[in-house]
Amino acid sequence: MESTQAVTALAALAQESRLSIYRLLVRAGPEGMVVGQISEAIDIPPATLSFHLKTLTPGGLIKGRQEGRYVRYVADFAAMHCLIDYLSENCCGTNRAACVPQISPLTEENTE
Repeated sequence: MESTQAVTALAALAQESRLSIYRLLVRAGPEGMVVGQISEAIDIPPATLSFHLKTLTPGGLIKGRQEGRYVRYVADFAAMHCLIDYLSENCCGTNRAACVPQISPLTEENTE
């Protein structure tokens, strides 16, 4: 990943609604969600949602695919893994084993 790609992806996530949309799509898994489902789940008007989706897509974090009259969006897990790898590639110098993330269990208050 190039630094410009990382900046674009991080900038796309640097807004509360877009971060919520991305996290919702991560929870939806590879099945993703159609625009109406996203709008309903996040309680964002369709026009505003469209703006946010158009920001997340070039950031490489989500992909949309046409399904008849609907567009289904899915999180691009490979792109997120590349971003995480880019951010942590020099972590702890040459001792990458020391950089094992300390993941805390998700609680209801930090899942939204």
